[in-house]
Amino acid sequence: MAINLLLVSLLCVLISTVVSQPGSPPFPQELINAIISPTPSPSSSSIPPTPTPSIPQTPLVPALFVIGDSSVDCGNNNFLGTFARADHLPYGRDFDTHQPTGRFCNGRIPVDYLALRLGLPFVPSYLGQNGRVEGMIQGLNYASAGAGIIFTSGSELGQHVSFTQQVQQFTDTYQQFILSLGEQAAIDLISNSVLYISIGINDYIHYYLRNVSNVQNLYLPWSFNQFLASTLRQEIKNLYSINVMKVVVTGLAPIGCAPHYLSQYRMKDGQCVEEINNTVMEFNFVMRYMIEELREELPNSNIIFCDVFEGSMDIIKNSEHHGLNATADACCGLGEYKGFVMCLSPEMACSNASNHIWWDQFHPTDAVNAILADNVWNGLHTKMCYPMNLEEMVAFDS
Repeated sequence: MAINLLLVSLLCVLISTVVSQPGSPPFPQELINAIISPTPSPSSSSIPPTPTPSIPQTPLVPALFVIGDSSVDCGNNNFLGTFARADHLPYGRDFDTHQPTGRFCNGRIPVDYLALRLGLPFVPSYLGQNGRVEGMIQGLNYASAGAGIIFTSGSELGQHVSFTQQVQQFTDTYQQFILSLGEQAAIDLISNSVLYISIGINDYIHYYLRNVSNVQNLYLPWSFNQFLASTLRQEIKNLYSINVMKVVVTGLAPIGCAPHYLSQYRMKDGQCVEEINNTVMEFNFVMRYMIEELREELPNSNIIFCDVFEGSMDIIKNSEHHGLNATADACCGLGEYKGFVMCLSPEMACSNASNHIWWDQFHPTDAVNAILADNVWNGLHTKMCYPMNLEEMVAFDS
């Protein structure tokens, strides 16, 4: 067993498993039908239960749909041939079921918390559902670990569903709704639901920063950011053409502070890699401006931009206020800052992730996801969304 683990570790290093991505078994039906309040399991009794926000008695929107990468993948990659999988413990050890689901986290991802806020069940994975409209009517999650805006980003890890492919899957779902519910009912459902998009980080982790195809000599960071933003802009317009009106677009997280890059750049005292973070901030700036333009261009749309960099840096700078005292080291991994190898076995994980910012080499803990979700919802800890937060968007359109 130890030899097998070592071989897997070495293989992960060789393919530069520098990424944030998932894989998972079909989503538990009991979590689709009802929200389960988290209770500590014997194996994680030292970890406090995740606080559950007040749940509206009636859903605030018909459904929540999710497009993105491993930051929001809830299990699609479990059905793909890829190294980007989180279908094994300790992933999911602090989740409601205390089992891995394909989420790259010890517990919940941000869209889990937002589903609760909207009065909806956790959103099931697209590849894990049975194709019946009843299982899709309150939303689907198309996110795939390793996916980027660029089709080939993350391809060295194996199969993934790219951003464009996810948009096509969403379009296919819409066509199913039309056939099953009728055109007007499908339009009403889609136009009143929320689409959450979290994509782009793998275009840096697996493409630009690795200088795939000599991209850094072809594009300066500003030009690369413009290219990504323009591609994302066109896909949002494509979605708008099939009646998607409410969209939450998240910016990129400060990956220059991620344990992987702290280890790779041999940073001292957990100082973030400014060169990387500056590029991320620039992308978020371009995205925020692009969203403002789209709001003007697309009548009756309500698109908001949530700057995850701002929210994450607030958590890092005010970590003690949030009860987080492990700001640089991942809870699970190997090497300096535990950022050299991804999380492969329970023995590699710390006993209590609730005081850590980073769960593995790229992904935040459940505790951080809860804070970020609060900020997306109502800016509870710091203002992150422009020109309004999700709660205001839902109220505005009601």
